[in-house]
Amino acid sequence: MRVLFVLLCLMGWAPLAASQSIESIIMPGELIAGHAKLEANCENCHVRFKKKEQDRLCRDCHKPIRADIAAKRGYHGRLKPQPCRNCHTDHEGRNARIVHLDTKTFDHHLTDYALAGKHTTVKCTSCHLPGKKHRDAPGQCVDCHRKDDTHKGGLGPKCADCHDARDWKRTRFDHDTTDFKLRGGHTQPACTDCHANNRFKDTPTQCVACHRDDDPHKGRYGEKCASCHQDSDWKRLSFDHDRDTRYDLIGRHAQVKCDSCHTGSLYRDKLATRCVSCHRSDDPHKGALGEQCENCHAEWSWKRTRFDHAKTDFPLLGKHLNTQCESCHKTARYKDAPTRCVACHADDDKHKKRFGDKCDSCHGADDWKTIRFDHDRDTQYPLRARHRQVTCESCHTGFLYEVKLEQTCVSCHKTDDVHKGQLGARCDQCHAEDDWKRTGFDHGRSRFPLLGRHQVARCADCHKAATYRDAPTACVSCHREDDVHKQTLGPKCESCHNARDWRLWDFDHDKTDFRLDGAHRKVRCSGCHRQPVDKAITLATSCVSCHAGDDVHEGAFGKRCERCHVSERFTDVSALHQR
Repeated sequence: MRVLFVLLCLMGWAPLAASQSIESIIMPGELIAGHAKLEANCENCHVRFKKKEQDRLCRDCHKPIRADIAAKRGYHGRLKPQPCRNCHTDHEGRNARIVHLDTKTFDHHLTDYALAGKHTTVKCTSCHLPGKKHRDAPGQCVDCHRKDDTHKGGLGPKCADCHDARDWKRTRFDHDTTDFKLRGGHTQPACTDCHANNRFKDTPTQCVACHRDDDPHKGRYGEKCASCHQDSDWKRLSFDHDRDTRYDLIGRHAQVKCDSCHTGSLYRDKLATRCVSCHRSDDPHKGALGEQCENCHAEWSWKRTRFDHAKTDFPLLGKHLNTQCESCHKTARYKDAPTRCVACHADDDKHKKRFGDKCDSCHGADDWKTIRFDHDRDTQYPLRARHRQVTCESCHTGFLYEVKLEQTCVSCHKTDDVHKGQLGARCDQCHAEDDWKRTGFDHGRSRFPLLGRHQVARCADCHKAATYRDAPTACVSCHREDDVHKQTLGPKCESCHNARDWRLWDFDHDKTDFRLDGAHRKVRCSGCHRQPVDKAITLATSCVSCHAGDDVHEGAFGKRCERCHVSERFTDVSALHQR
């Protein structure tokens, strides 16, 4: 290219270069007429040194083809990917044909419209008109056969739904694909019997549209004939009252004719399903028991009843099963019969209404004398020991449900309280129901558990009065005379002594702030504790507080004697200088 450029310059090409590019000078030939306007600028179709970019530039101009390739549709979308120049080569002159299409070998299946039937014998020019692109050829039947449409457009443009390209007069329409499937007697009539004048669209599907004269109900049962009749046999009914309605025909109702109940319009006049809507005149109770006749009567026989008293608020049990209905139901209004025991058995109440109206709380219908009330199960106060032998009236002296009894022992045994109320109302903490004199008090649960010698002491030794809770718990309150320390060590005797043996003491000085070591273990308590023990008085723990007279240094080395001396022997001096 450089050599060619130099030669052109030597030949005087330089002025011409100002208006033309080198590409236009070396162009192999003219473009076709359709591309002529692009010829002035080679960059419209070519990218320097990038041959593959030419296909992209082609698709940028031919957008419909680019869309077909992207969607893989049409002729170009079905071809194997290849450069455009393999089929379309330009620069062959203005009148050149760059579309090389052999109509004899072209496979129409590569397009969106495959040729079938008689379409395979039609000339290409019949559909692909001169001056128009092949892709713009019509694809709908009516585009070519609108004059051949015997339906005059009444069935729409989708001719292929019924016809095919092999034989136009031969149809493949399946009536079952419509909203009106042909069954039974409908398979025999000709199409024109229903579709007059080839008008297939908007054909009525209601039975009465064709069979109005055949309706024996004269329109009184509406237009939904298929609800009862079927197309295989008009006289044969397919309606099932039990399956298709909410009212099953049972017993005598199965033998009744439709017109006996459906006297008006079937769908307009909605029938009531209550018994009295048809049998009000047959009601011997004259409406006194309401309109739920089926609760007692059945469809098989009106006189035969199936009433179950167990489903009412008053199930019949025991002797009530043998009682005549009239004994309780004085009038025809059975619902007004009383359900309380006293309504019928007021004269049998030996409690004279003092225990209220709820007789069934204690008595049963099997035997009036048999009591089924269980005080342990049915109340919050179980009866134990002696309480089981007491009669009900001993505690329940008033009206049973009006006067609520207290559950404290003193409510019944106030006169039996030897403590005269000083220990409160919880007698059960010490006493039991089987024997009042035997106590079960556990001193271990009190504020003062009995240990050692206290276990053999008599109650009266500490409890001087009947008010047991007022008994003192401090040791000195009972052992003041036994205090050998004369109260100099305070009242907390239990700090050193225990209840097992007063002479044994177990005080541990190591638990204090001054641990006893060496010679301090042999010193008597009174050697340091010379004053009565008092929380306000705290003994000094420094050595000089007790050994000031023993200080041979006379205070010259300070008060921290333990830095040199040890508690085992005061004369031993540690090697201070070696530390």
